[in-house]
Amino acid sequence: MRIIRSLRLTMRPWEPDDAAFLLDLESRWQTVRYLTPDPTTMATLGEAAASIVRRRAVDHPVHGIWAITLTETGQLLGNLLLKPIAVSSGIARPAPVEVGWHLHPDAYGHGYATEAADAVLRDAGERGLQFVVAVTDPRNVASQRVCRRLGFTECGVTHDFYDADYLVFEKSLG
Repeated sequence: MRIIRSLRLTMRPWEPDDAAFLLDLESRWQTVRYLTPDPTTMATLGEAAASIVRRRAVDHPVHGIWAITLTETGQLLGNLLLKPIAVSSGIARPAPVEVGWHLHPDAYGHGYATEAADAVLRDAGERGLQFVVAVTDPRNVASQRVCRRLGFTECGVTHDFYDADYLVFEKSLG
């Protein structure tokens, strides 16, 4: 998987040595509460290691799941994904590509999510991706602000993804 850089950040593949950080990140309810319709916290280092294997398996010319790090220090900040989204059962439409992020609480409020997503979306657009969606829990105001800063269009609440009601944003990259 490729490495993508922005002014302050490096988005790189997750490494086995990142398991302790990933466990810290995803063992926090504050971090995972909006990620799925039925969120659960990560409980063990083994779960983190297995999750890193799955994240590394998304090796595609455009799609990926990256660790967000500070370029200057290598400090891990969070996760960014760009991959086809799960379409709800009974929906007869192709799966669009979703962008999503979650950061460690220590990294909140510095513009890292916006900067990381912008860099990955620019890279994806240069590689031919035309369109992305961001699917947010209706209560996740912080991610919705990031979507707006990135120039996404709010499309309303739908049940089209993950078999749950989510506020969807769309953006053309082409």
